[in-house]
Amino acid sequence: MESAEVKMQIMQEIKSKLLGLKEVVPAIESIEVGINENPNESFDIALVSTHKDWDALRSYRDDPNHVAVAKFIAGYREERACADFTF
Repeated sequence: MESAEVKMQIMQEIKSKLLGLKEVVPAIESIEVGINENPNESFDIALVSTHKDWDALRSYRDDPNHVAVAKFIAGYREERACADFTF
């Protein structure tokens, strides 16, 4: 397991890569990434992105830029939770 400092560096890199997708993936309307500050919770990072519709979400999911970031994250991920919804 990484030290707390190394773990934070990795999370910052993940956050930066995710936020950078806004510039290269047209299907993203907005994107926010937060690093958990509550040590009593299980997950380290939260991603919230908005898309015009379900087709845009699928386009984002399949975009090669997103796929590359997802592969990077997969190298560190232990668990994942996801909720897709319309509001």
